[in-house]
Amino acid sequence: MKPARVMASDEETELELANRLFAEIAALSADDKGVSRPAFSDIETRTLAHLEAFARNEGLSVWYDDGGNAKFALPEDADAGRYVIVGSHVDSVPQGGNFDGLAGVMAGLMCLIRAHRAGARFARPVHVLAMRAEESPWFGPCYIGSKILTGTLRADELAARHKADHRPMSSHMADLGLPVDCIERGEPLTDLAAIEAYIELHIEQGPLLVGKDIPAAVVSGIRGNLRHREVCCRGEEGHSGAVPRAFRKDPVLAMADLLVRLDESWSTILNMGDDLVLTSGMVGTDPKSHAMTRIPDAVTFSLDIRSQSAATLDAMRDLLRAEMLQVERERKVRFELDAEMRVEPARCDPELVERLKAAMAAVGQEPFVMASGGGHDAAVFSAAGIPAAMVFVRNRNGSHNPAESMELADFVAGTDIVHAFLMGVPV
Repeated sequence: MKPARVMASDEETELELANRLFAEIAALSADDKGVSRPAFSDIETRTLAHLEAFARNEGLSVWYDDGGNAKFALPEDADAGRYVIVGSHVDSVPQGGNFDGLAGVMAGLMCLIRAHRAGARFARPVHVLAMRAEESPWFGPCYIGSKILTGTLRADELAARHKADHRPMSSHMADLGLPVDCIERGEPLTDLAAIEAYIELHIEQGPLLVGKDIPAAVVSGIRGNLRHREVCCRGEEGHSGAVPRAFRKDPVLAMADLLVRLDESWSTILNMGDDLVLTSGMVGTDPKSHAMTRIPDAVTFSLDIRSQSAATLDAMRDLLRAEMLQVERERKVRFELDAEMRVEPARCDPELVERLKAAMAAVGQEPFVMASGGGHDAAVFSAAGIPAAMVFVRNRNGSHNPAESMELADFVAGTDIVHAFLMGVPV
């Protein structure tokens, strides 16, 4: 082991480093509210470049993989044949919070900096991965960056169009020099056999850790999801005051009827002890023609159905179609579904979970394990056969909004768990 490097008196502490870097990236990607770091955008590229400059200043090795993601390592581990990945994503939802994704990249960087300053080595070589394109609002599909690394991005996902410029995802990738031909063929853009494990720190996106007054937790598993970016219900336009109820083909009321039916089934499923969440986050009639005095001819809405059970997702798919048929008959409308997007539920690797629990105990925290309601890149690596696990950090006010509120002390508590794990704390 190399001798420990003495930190200069004017050198920033780990907490000061993290605080400064979070603030700089927030400023770099500030929107009218919160931050916006679109997938495959110039802002996302500048964020990676900022992380690169920061890491090089700390004496770390930095390079980019074939997916356009930034990778970081101790200089002596950069060329390791096998390694553990610590990573997450740097993109955000529109006008989202600064910590979703970025906290996981930062935790990995802090672990590298801590080891480099101490002249220490990890139990196994570590590569920190800052990924592009995890969030779904920009193109529709989610986990794009990890899917192209693992060769699991589907052709219909690659053809998905950007919400703003309507260009296909493949075109945005080509602009960045990504090997679109390889991605189309489903070829992994990294050597999956070289990855011994994937560890991801992430803010909790719900209230459990806040309610239990716990700064961090180990994650046991990740919900899968079944999604439709755009469901269209088509009816018949008419005058709001002149068409009696019996003659109406109102798509808005039909949509509302469908969602109420799904909500009632959701309650039943929960009462049976099964896991489910259901959201319709985008709803709208055509602004070119809608009016307060007009029965619209169509309404579009999204569906995001999540569960820790693949069987529950299958049942919800069947239920959705059955309820649509019933509403169509009763309200004389027609539903049109776009392509289904699905990610299977993932169970975190049991051995890694136990090792993370041991690391949590070793740094003086009471081990606590919980499931993840949100989806994460860890699920994609797990599905590709790579042992994966996660650490959650307490975060007030949820996620995917500007009010994310992770305390830096909690971030350090989560980073401590990851660092102890990487140093090889025994089970």
